[in-house]
Amino acid sequence: MKKKKPQTSCDTCLYFTYDEDYETYMCDMDMDEDEYAHLISDDRYSCPYYRNDNEYAVVKKQM
Repeated sequence: MKKKKPQTSCDTCLYFTYDEDYETYMCDMDMDEDEYAHLISDDRYSCPYYRNDNEYAVVKKQM
């Protein structure tokens, strides 16, 4: 049995940045159409580009 990858939230992702032109948050990772469609259509798909934007997690690993 395969283990499911943990779900990730764009809200905590390093690449989820504010775009001043569109005045909204969006993914700053360069994905092709197929990757993006798979990401938004499958609720069990875990983004391969997700990076936690939690500075404390980085410091915790260094200790």
